[in-house]
Amino acid sequence: MFAKHLVAALIACSMFFTVHAAQNQFGETVNSDDVIKVSTVLATPDSYVDKQIVIKGIVTNVCRKRGCWMTVQSDQRFQELFVKVRDGEMVFPMSARGKYALIKGKLTSHPLSLEQSKSYLADEAKKQGKAFDPESVTAAVNFYQLTPSGVTILD
Repeated sequence: MFAKHLVAALIACSMFFTVHAAQNQFGETVNSDDVIKVSTVLATPDSYVDKQIVIKGIVTNVCRKRGCWMTVQSDQRFQELFVKVRDGEMVFPMSARGKYALIKGKLTSHPLSLEQSKSYLADEAKKQGKAFDPESVTAAVNFYQLTPSGVTILD
């Protein structure tokens, strides 16, 4: 009798964890063996542009309207990588905030105008609590984002 109840409990747990895991997987399966640190990517982003990479980090923010983007914290202080999908392609839950995510995708570069660069760098300085002089920016910069093909939110 005990064995029947134990088997039934194990089956129920197995079904719960299978369903639970499926709710945290978006797109392709992500292999955690290929992880590159976010700080490594951001140190030399041009060497990763248009290449498939896998990163791991804590989700710091999620789009509140459609769940179409999130930011992932780097292993270095004040660094984040923007992760964006086309609306409706994947919908990241707000519950992902504060959890680790494994993300497989292609890094893309988006050149900014000089004015956009000043605004972007001013926002980054503000996040870091640093003073910023817009006149110190004399050249445009690139904005980098990861377009995912697979995301796993880890519990």
